[in-house]
Amino acid sequence: MQPNRAWIVALCWLTVVFEGFDIVALGASIPTLLNTSHAGMTALDATFIATLSLVGVGLGAAVIGPISDRFGRRVPLMACVLVFSVFTFLFPLMPTVALLALVRFVAGLGLGACMPVSLTMMQEAAPSGGKAHSSTMTMTGYHTGAVAAALVALLAGAHWEWLFYGGGILGLAMIPVMWAKLPETHRTLSAQPAGATPSAAPAVRGRDLLRAPYLPITLGLWTAAFMGLLLVYGLNTWLPKLMGEAGYNVSDSLVMLLVLNVGAIAGLLVGGRIADRVGVKKIATIWFLVAAVMLATLSIRMESQLVLNLAVLFTGIFVFSAQVLVYGFVGYLYPSNVVGTGMGLVAGVGRLGAIVGPMATGALVSAGIAYPWGFYFFSAVAVLGALAVVMIPQARSRTQALAHARAAGSGA
Repeated sequence: MQPNRAWIVALCWLTVVFEGFDIVALGASIPTLLNTSHAGMTALDATFIATLSLVGVGLGAAVIGPISDRFGRRVPLMACVLVFSVFTFLFPLMPTVALLALVRFVAGLGLGACMPVSLTMMQEAAPSGGKAHSSTMTMTGYHTGAVAAALVALLAGAHWEWLFYGGGILGLAMIPVMWAKLPETHRTLSAQPAGATPSAAPAVRGRDLLRAPYLPITLGLWTAAFMGLLLVYGLNTWLPKLMGEAGYNVSDSLVMLLVLNVGAIAGLLVGGRIADRVGVKKIATIWFLVAAVMLATLSIRMESQLVLNLAVLFTGIFVFSAQVLVYGFVGYLYPSNVVGTGMGLVAGVGRLGAIVGPMATGALVSAGIAYPWGFYFFSAVAVLGALAVVMIPQARSRTQALAHARAAGSGA
């Protein structure tokens, strides 16, 4: 077990909280920004800003991996927290739409880079065979941040600026704590004496992830992450509208969105533990397939509110944890010196799905066929996610990893 693991868990989890907080903060602020015509903003401008923010998140995730593999996890993570905190704080101060978009893009770069580094650190600090659980536990922070932002938005009312001032200040306040308490987890660097220069170039480099024998792993992970985040962002963005199209009350649709995310937290808490014991590949495949069934089930008009909420709850349990289990593969299947690169690329490609999901579902809404075809579309995406997982070689379960570790120790 890594030294000071409690600090790693707490600080990495809090870093992921900021992403959930930030995404909901922007969504909660847009209605007020449009109603007040802040900086002359239109609905098209708001869409552009939100999309550019997600593009920044994706680029940040993809770029940070090689940096963290070369220079360690600790300092790059703190630098990313600094970037998104400063530019989050600056967002309400920008006088034009162009500057608002630019600031959101830069904040997205920092924010997107934080999650893969946090996931990597949590996996490196996890007990042997516990990488999937460490990933799912980390991602509960996202939903905690989303709930916190919703509550702050209710308290702030028309004073939307305080969502961004508060997020920026809290991020800046966390940096000194990270400097004092967050240890390095990258084994290649943490094992070297202070002041030592890195050893010879590792046998496996980042570009090797697109060559044999890693190519099937990489393509499977990228595809599964894309499909998983398409589902997560598509549902979180459009579920109330889809349910409204089905004839449910608007208030009931909002409750369903809350139930969906409660299911997400429950699924994340248990899914990783099961995957580490049984096998990440098997559980991720099952989870995607069950998600497909539940999504198709939501296309059926249900008269009982209790039955409907249970269906939405189980949809959240399987959809969200299936997506996060994809990250659980990375630490098991890639060499330790390129885990950061692998995690960053998986997260970055997945972010493309986060952009496509709301856009594709919005197109169905505009065409007037969102119900029931939106749920059929999501169900098909979940099946594609399961097929992508099948492409990925088997990751070791906790039992297999412990047996491997014992064998290695006895042979030493």
